[in-house]
Amino acid sequence: MITFKSERSAFNYRIVGVALHEGRVLLHKGESEDFWTLPGGRAELGEPATETLKREMREELEVEVEIERLLWVVENFFTYLDRSWHELALYFLMSLPHDSALQKQTSPFYGYEDLQAERMLLIFEWHPLDSLDNITLLPSFLKQGLKALPDQPKHVVHTDLPI
Repeated sequence: MITFKSERSAFNYRIVGVALHEGRVLLHKGESEDFWTLPGGRAELGEPATETLKREMREELEVEVEIERLLWVVENFFTYLDRSWHELALYFLMSLPHDSALQKQTSPFYGYEDLQAERMLLIFEWHPLDSLDNITLLPSFLKQGLKALPDQPKHVVHTDLPI
């Protein structure tokens, strides 16, 4: 995983997927977290971004996704667990298979993130785009950005308040 940490700061390279279906977006959170994010994960050294996203979706949801196009290149700055993060993330529009039962889910469903020393439960849920203002979604620019996807890849520099 491409992450570098020091005592009080860290750099992270993350690949993110935007899955939309019938006016809803697929979000996830760790079971102990009180905020939502888009699914994705960290790239391995030497792994192309689209392959990272496909691998992460296979690992977390056991589904093969199709990568459609790059939406955003995001420089995201935030504080999480007393550490300042500088995250570089590529956000791709992706689609689940048309016959995927996951698209029909109306209640939360689960996947797992294998961390170095533990396995973390991930809660996935489809959220209506018109209700994103009612949840904590990070990075926060997504509350508006997901409602009007860019036609061309867009560079975003974003800073969120401490989590």
